[in-house]
Amino acid sequence: MTRLVLVLIVVAFFVLCAAAMWWGWRNKARRQAATLPAFPAAPAELGGELLPEQSGVYVSTTLDDSWQNRVAVGDVGFRSEATLHLHDKGLLIDRVGATPVWIPRETVRDARVGQGLAGKVMFGDGLLIVRWQVEDQLLDSGFRADEKEHYQEWVTALRSMAGVGGGAQ
Repeated sequence: MTRLVLVLIVVAFFVLCAAAMWWGWRNKARRQAATLPAFPAAPAELGGELLPEQSGVYVSTTLDDSWQNRVAVGDVGFRSEATLHLHDKGLLIDRVGATPVWIPRETVRDARVGQGLAGKVMFGDGLLIVRWQVEDQLLDSGFRADEKEHYQEWVTALRSMAGVGGGAQ
């Protein structure tokens, strides 16, 4: 009988922790939805592709004030397999099982390679991070590519879009 009670206590604790995490995420999404502007939708015509597509994992989008402050609105905060497409009109992060993230050319502010972003930390420069702006809000979107040796090309092209000189930081 004592073992059964202990198992029930552990299961109840686990369920309580999971419910608290879900409730916190939902409340964070509600707070952010009230303050964040709507993300842009991809246009029907994207223009010519500037670089070959890159497969990998979309890590997340964070607010610029903290590399750990993940955006929770919609499904933007969920990690997923994705493919990067750089077009004349902007950057498309085509996510598997989630809505695509569209970063229009005129909203790109900078690009760099880095070690971490909201729940994904890697050794060396394992992430491609794009800084972009929606209305007054700066955002960082991270992507871990399958072939990291192409990061320099992506950083150069994205920084060129942003009007920022130089290559990777």
